[in-house]
Amino acid sequence: MASIPETQWAQVVEKSGGPVVYKQIPVKKPGPDEVLINIKYSGVCHTDLHAMKGDWPLPTKLPLVGGHEGAGVVVAKGDLVTEVEIGDHAGVKWLNGSCLACEFCQKSDEPLCPNAQLSGYTVDGSFQQYAIAKAAHVSKIPKNVPLDAVAPILCAGITVYKGLKESGARPGQTVAIVGAGGGLGSLAQQYAKAMGLRIIAIDGGEEKKAMCEQLGAEAYVDFTKSQDLVHDVQAATSDGLGPHAVILLAVSELPFQQAASYVRPRGTIVAIGLPANAFLKAPVFGTVVRMINIKGSYVGNRQDGVEAIDFFARGLIKAPFKTVPLSELGKVYELMEQGKIAGRYVVKMPE
Repeated sequence: MASIPETQWAQVVEKSGGPVVYKQIPVKKPGPDEVLINIKYSGVCHTDLHAMKGDWPLPTKLPLVGGHEGAGVVVAKGDLVTEVEIGDHAGVKWLNGSCLACEFCQKSDEPLCPNAQLSGYTVDGSFQQYAIAKAAHVSKIPKNVPLDAVAPILCAGITVYKGLKESGARPGQTVAIVGAGGGLGSLAQQYAKAMGLRIIAIDGGEEKKAMCEQLGAEAYVDFTKSQDLVHDVQAATSDGLGPHAVILLAVSELPFQQAASYVRPRGTIVAIGLPANAFLKAPVFGTVVRMINIKGSYVGNRQDGVEAIDFFARGLIKAPFKTVPLSELGKVYELMEQGKIAGRYVVKMPE
């Protein structure tokens, strides 16, 4: 086992609003219930951009190392750690740790723990060569699974898989995925297909259309060209009544307002995307008489992580991604703000 260095390369947010600064920082030592993971690759999520900009009503750690889709190798562990061994492949997720003792933790709702620690937000995350995480919350990764390809599963994959479970949609039913051409959406389509669901992809642009069709969407509704989005989405279902479920992955507010108009009666709308300062609105009369269910879905618990990674390990999920060096993270953020990313970016750590 190679020795652990004293310093490492990282992308650091030094002030709210950014930018990220590529610099060397110390390598920390794990506590009694923690592990140290030599990160090899980390996916880049829109949440990382929100964290840098300070968009959400949740205080961030400053200075902050972002990132929460880190895949690598365990190189050190605390004295109390028994479930993870040095040399294991493991992932650092958004939920870096929780108390494991509150009502929510005991009911397998660890993301709702009032004392949850969040990678790349309240604690340093995976845009560094060596990251700390609570051993109980890291995800074990089979050693035959490529670490670059599995990185986006650790947040994007788990999040959309959980949202699809929360929707209650059953095999053969139709789900509309809003933001289908993005990093979350490309994975949501594959999980939906693997779960036996039919897919209506909603997004903008020809590049995203081509990708969605390749991933198995039965219909693509381009919001930049549609004259009547509600009609077009409903018309894409076999009976014209609209999808049984809507998975909202958009990063702007308007799609969250539109969903209640095209989901079918007794359908479920699942909000996952987190556009800054946005609100969910739906007409009370239509929501009541059509018995519409509107809910939020927030990442996943530890078992959701096991299941989402297992779908990937069995070859059912292939996350479209592009790899760039960690030093180019700032450029990825620029593309993200411009809405020019199809699929997912993964940053590679320096050797």
